[in-house]
Amino acid sequence: MKKLSVIAFGGNALLRGDQVGTIDEQEQNVYETCQHLVPLIKSGYDIVIGHGNGPQVGNVLLQHEAGNQVFGLPKQPIDFCVAETQGSIGFMIEQQLRNVLRENGIERNIVTLVTQVVVDKKDPAFSKPNKPVGPFYTKEQADQMAAENNWVFHEDPRKRGWRRVVASPRPVEIPNWKAVEKLAREGNIVITVGGGGIPAYYDEKGKMIGIDAVIDKDLASSLLAAKIKADEFCILTDVTNVFINFHKPGEQKLERVTIEEIKKHLADGQFTEGSMAPKVRACIEFVENGGVDAIITEAKELGKEGKGTVIHK
Repeated sequence: MKKLSVIAFGGNALLRGDQVGTIDEQEQNVYETCQHLVPLIKSGYDIVIGHGNGPQVGNVLLQHEAGNQVFGLPKQPIDFCVAETQGSIGFMIEQQLRNVLRENGIERNIVTLVTQVVVDKKDPAFSKPNKPVGPFYTKEQADQMAAENNWVFHEDPRKRGWRRVVASPRPVEIPNWKAVEKLAREGNIVITVGGGGIPAYYDEKGKMIGIDAVIDKDLASSLLAAKIKADEFCILTDVTNVFINFHKPGEQKLERVTIEEIKKHLADGQFTEGSMAPKVRACIEFVENGGVDAIITEAKELGKEGKGTVIHK
């Protein structure tokens, strides 16, 4: 049986820190990221792609806010905006990946699925929003918008500015995971759980209802990877490896580490919340739920021997 890999595109695959987010910028970034998938595809991997949407969903929320203030258009909730970005980002990935495959003489179907992900309405995350969305602001801008809209802002751990934060509950269920697995194992490249999935919950009558939140895309991709019994789960980010003592004396690159080792580093506070810590947790969960290797690395390292940081049992 061919190997199945779930690959979570990080924000850097879509939008770089010094960019404003034009369609040309985003398409070029996606194109470059997709080029790095070619070695895996040529080696026979079946591939499922997840992706983030933090900057994009934040911008869509601002667009709804502006449309309401200027034209009186009704604002839509966050789950609706996540669905919008799933469609738009999925379109970009599918289009640019098709271009890359054509240039390399590869024939593969690509399917983008708008995906709902179930969360627990009583998740404590709803009382402690911490998921960054949208662009960076100065402290003064953040304070003004917080006062005007009752929004919550946190300072970026890397001191790049202030960003709005929203609730980020844990993913509990992905209703269409069986369809994803079937499509992927038939050789189709599947783009799914975009932005962590459209957040929803079941009410007391079993009805599915959307809810204001943004689910962590790495946790959602990890859950999906475990459900479809992927051989490999890979998170693409803007560094080649995970480090301990990052940017400090004694900095050390991690290559192959066991769950026990990485858990100790996590407990010691080696990884920043809102940055590397959620990625490490997502990898731990994948391996603990039956996965073989979980990898954190840059897109350009895909397909290389000894690529990135590999977390295993």
